[in-house]
Amino acid sequence: MRQLLVTAGLLLPLALDTFALAAALGVAGLEQRDRLRITLVFTAFEAGMPILGLVIGRVVGSFVGAWAGYGGILFLVFAGLLLLRSGMSDDEDERRLRLLAHARGLAVLDLGLSISVDELTIGVSAGLLGLSIALTVMWIALQASVAAQAGLRLGARLSEAVRERSEQAAGGALIMVALVLLALRLLNV
Repeated sequence: MRQLLVTAGLLLPLALDTFALAAALGVAGLEQRDRLRITLVFTAFEAGMPILGLVIGRVVGSFVGAWAGYGGILFLVFAGLLLLRSGMSDDEDERRLRLLAHARGLAVLDLGLSISVDELTIGVSAGLLGLSIALTVMWIALQASVAAQAGLRLGARLSEAVRERSEQAAGGALIMVALVLLALRLLNV
């Protein structure tokens, strides 16, 4: 049950971040074919980077042993701070997103990697915390697909402030999850 709650605590911020990025793209009024392509790219990168992070976290966790959970908590705080920072200055993200809307081939890989670094840190946290890879991957892929579609469809209707706030909320939620996990560890619950 605890693992399911921790996984859910990681998914909400991921979904908010994916939604914010997709909503920024949704402003461009993409055609259905482009929305499908962007959803697939988002799902691949927003789910793929945490998978890579999970594997890295598991490997590192096996070396650091009992301290791995604390490392996972630190990575959550770091990911939260990244999201808070990106919500404050997103000129570079906006440029990357505009390029991604029309990118093809290898350019999609470069842009996809550049917008999913915070997902890598969340994956490292999940790996260090020892979360189930299969369960985490399944839920991350599902939330990425749903959040990307919702963001692309609603993006034109939402203001820039709402999109920025959702990214900042994601950062704050990650930091809150880290604090709860830290409290649970310290209380040995």
